[in-house]
Amino acid sequence: MHRVAHFTTPFAYHCLDSFHSAINGLLPPDIRVREISAACPEFHARTSTKSKIYHYKIYNEAEAANHFVGVHDFTSFANAVHNDRVRSPIKKISRFDVTKMDAIIQLEVEGTGFLYRQVRNMVALLIQVGREGLPPEIVPGIIAAKDRKELAKVALSAPPHGLYLMSVNYDKEILKPPVGSPPVSFGRTHQISRCKLLFY
Repeated sequence: MHRVAHFTTPFAYHCLDSFHSAINGLLPPDIRVREISAACPEFHARTSTKSKIYHYKIYNEAEAANHFVGVHDFTSFANAVHNDRVRSPIKKISRFDVTKMDAIIQLEVEGTGFLYRQVRNMVALLIQVGREGLPPEIVPGIIAAKDRKELAKVALSAPPHGLYLMSVNYDKEILKPPVGSPPVSFGRTHQISRCKLLFY
């Protein structure tokens, strides 16, 4: 699993290797920055994403996942407290795979973006379809309702400990460093235990 972050600095770095080592020297051993690159001014780690991939592992098989694929208004699957913070509840789900792995079922969903707790709420409904024998057609019905209360009638949010953000994808063009930027740093083998960065 990897994450992408961005920040703005007023300093011009001609070499990113020492900066890269300095950052890793400040982090605990189990957290590493694997790559540092300059980015174009328009790049934003969250809003520039092309798609995101989530995994969720459950112990019940559900076959209603395909009803989520496509462009839908997912208001029914957003946490009610956070509905007012959402710019648009319309999201595109490109795939929702159900894979059997020994004693568990792994769900992998990829989409252009997700509302607060949307993945956990979708999983919760699929668990109920598998466990309680609800008809798969209940999924498009709840989507069409655009009302979180409709989902609450049959399912609560799935617990967070089964959810993992596996990857975040971007268009190649948005990741190209600006002309004249220093080379991309992929890190060094040694670590710096203490350092002082220019922006401190």
